Amino acid sequence: MGDDVRVWRDGAVGRIVLDRPRALNSLTHGMVVDVRAALEEWAADDAVRVVVLTGAGERGLCAGADIRAIHDDAKAGGAGTRAFFRDEYRLNALIARYPKPYVAVMDGITMGGGVGLSAHGSVRIVTERSVVAMPETRIGLVPDVGGSRLLARAPGELGTHLGLTAASMTAGDALLCGFADHFVPSASLPALLADLADGPVADVVARYTEQAPAAPLAEQRGWIDACYAADSVEEIVARLTAGGAPEAKQAAEELAERSPTMLKVTLAALRRARAHGSLEESLVQEYRVSCAALAHHDLVEGIRAQVVDKDRDPHWSPAALAGVEERSVAAFFEPPTDGDLRLG
Repeated sequence: MGDDVRVWRDGAVGRIVLDRPRALNSLTHGMVVDVRAALEEWAADDAVRVVVLTGAGERGLCAGADIRAIHDDAKAGGAGTRAFFRDEYRLNALIARYPKPYVAVMDGITMGGGVGLSAHGSVRIVTERSVVAMPETRIGLVPDVGGSRLLARAPGELGTHLGLTAASMTAGDALLCGFADHFVPSASLPALLADLADGPVADVVARYTEQAPAAPLAEQRGWIDACYAADSVEEIVARLTAGGAPEAKQAAEELAERSPTMLKVTLAALRRARAHGSLEESLVQEYRVSCAALAHHDLVEGIRAQVVDKDRDPHWSPAALAGVEERSVAAFFEPPTDGDLRLG
């Protein structure tokens, strides 16, 4: 094991702690490999009854992948990041079909790759501090780690709104949208985790679960469903701009800041994901799209603007929705030249 993941047995509980608190526990390839190794070992160990995933520090579970490393690798051809995606998506699939209770504590910031490590688990806990998001369009990427399936299965058009704008969810929103199952106050987490060693998981979690705060997105379903039901990003933006709700106009302004190409690819990915019969099918699609994004100008440019230079002024290419051709969008869904993702 590397230094960025702590793994140990606590009686019948297998504990995994992502341990890069100064980087908001952002994922490296080595961390993905280490988490998978622990899960595979414990799956075959009858002494381990439940697995618990948490993040070190007070700020969150995981802010996603180490996107600065992705930026540098993409400029060098992207081979390392393609390998990272392959192992990360395989881990997401393993978590979804894990044979033992997998308790993910989504306390604080849980975004991108952090969602992939938590929201496919069997017991997903949020707290009053949870901030959950698929923020990929901010950096010229598209929702991945199975996020396209989660977003596509959210009520109405909430997932389309969240996927395109990269907006954050509160604990109540995460429960509403199917990203979490239980609300537990953060102050109760130490006692809950201690009790997992002695009692049935469902009973222990039920003792600490409380009524979640209201979901702000629930009150906005009217304009969200009406605007995002459109068949194109252009029409979505038109409806948001014409809508009476101030939140709709704000969403239109946020979309104007995103990569036009990645907005169109994201919408296409979410619509396709609605027809998928399994998480694995969505992960294969995401692998194709993510590999294509690695070779596209907007990913390196988006990370540069947000993380490297931090000027928040990305220069997208094409710069407008009208410049993104349908054939360019379709090309993102073609298998990579070195082969599709293989799961199993």
